[in-house]
Amino acid sequence: MPDERTPIVLVAGLAGPTPRTGSAADTGRLPRSGGSRRVPPDEGAGSPVEEVADAFLQLPGTAVVHHDLRRISQGVVRRRVRWGTPPAGGTRPSIRGADPANVVPHTGIPLDRWHVLELAHGCVSCTLREDLLPLTRRLCATPGVERVVLHLDPALEPEALCWALRHVVVDPGNGSVGAAGAEGAEGATVLDHARVEAVVTVVDSGTWLADATGDETLAERGLSASADDDRTVAQVCVGQVEFADALVLAGAAPDAWTGARTGAVLDRLAPTAPRTRLDRLDPAALLAEVPADARRGEVDDAHAPVLRGQPPLDSDCGVSTVVFTARRPFHPERLHDAVDVLLDGVVRARGRMWVASQPDVALWLESAGGGLRVGHAGPWLAALDRANTPDADTRDTDTRDTDTRDGNDPWVGVDPRRRAMAALRWDPYYGDRDQEIVVVAHRADPDEIEAALRHALLTDAELAEGEEVWRGWPDPFGEWHDDPCASAEPHRETDRSPSNPLRNTEEK
Repeated sequence: MPDERTPIVLVAGLAGPTPRTGSAADTGRLPRSGGSRRVPPDEGAGSPVEEVADAFLQLPGTAVVHHDLRRISQGVVRRRVRWGTPPAGGTRPSIRGADPANVVPHTGIPLDRWHVLELAHGCVSCTLREDLLPLTRRLCATPGVERVVLHLDPALEPEALCWALRHVVVDPGNGSVGAAGAEGAEGATVLDHARVEAVVTVVDSGTWLADATGDETLAERGLSASADDDRTVAQVCVGQVEFADALVLAGAAPDAWTGARTGAVLDRLAPTAPRTRLDRLDPAALLAEVPADARRGEVDDAHAPVLRGQPPLDSDCGVSTVVFTARRPFHPERLHDAVDVLLDGVVRARGRMWVASQPDVALWLESAGGGLRVGHAGPWLAALDRANTPDADTRDTDTRDTDTRDGNDPWVGVDPRRRAMAALRWDPYYGDRDQEIVVVAHRADPDEIEAALRHALLTDAELAEGEEVWRGWPDPFGEWHDDPCASAEPHRETDRSPSNPLRNTEEK
């Protein structure tokens, strides 16, 4: 049965210049919140990301929405809404509450409107909840809108937005009321009535590899989303590619070697994403090439397989993939020392960890360039309601059956895929606890990475001491709101849940 929900395409990327901060919005010539005006075709233009968003206007019935967050710290967001070619036999739609001047009765001239939004709190979450999500839901319900394209500000990561589209409830009016399933929540999420057709990331072939392996912060580039946003450019641009269903390559590499190495990294970060050159972009053809098993906005659980899409595991142009797995836990202090190997010559490291001093919870590690996050990823199944957990020698049978009719089942509500994976890999001693870290290196020695991580595992003697002793060890990862490396290495961050990227809006 065909899916009749309105398709949403997200267009992201750090390629090229950002919209000019010296435009009318900064000189006070735009009206206050709710106002609008027609914009000259070249105002705020010039970036490859905007060119890609422009290209989607060729598809009938497409609306393109962009929120410029350059002045968000002042509580001001500029919103741009554009209508492209009307659907066959129709006219451009009008959404509830829109200025009548926004509807152009004739066809052939794209409508382009800017609005200035003044927010009580200048933050990305407020922009999402107060405007982007409600507007997207209204557009998806508007007759004549056959596709909505969300052209993302560089500071807004597609993974976080997709999480919000799926989980944040938007009321029938203008506001959102909380997470899906929350007590008292009414209305629906955006994806109850729409679907993510694709996440398209634009890659600047000339600068992307340097951005993905550098230490520059978004603030240093003038792209931060708030005063305390200390994400690095590498964290954002790597995450954009990793979450993409399709890639558009803009510009040219400075030399053949850089081009080949960039391609090798992209092969490992987004192995299934089709690629096209910007000068050859056919939006409809690109969407048709997205494979059926693409993630399409699905945010992976921290306990899902870390290696996604069967990327090449052999070395190419000095770019290599290290897949580190182990069943015994890490020693907290030796792991703290070992993570330095993931910050030099490494494009990306991400994965699930078991630290002996915290035997009940999984930790999630994620690095890009010189930035690294370590955060809480929820409890291990082995730690859930130990008093009601079946004996280890019967667990293999019990976990394979995902029937939760037994009211004492401590795993009620756990994703069936995670239950099945735990059953297949259950160990009588470790349960479902394990280490799984995938590293994409461009200069680091894969053997050194493997050796450093393996050295951080408990020795046989330490393993024999047991959990009661482990819990008493000094733990640099134990204080979620006090980064153990903050004074020496400001790019290390804590308190991140990969299953809810919006929680990562406060960087440590």
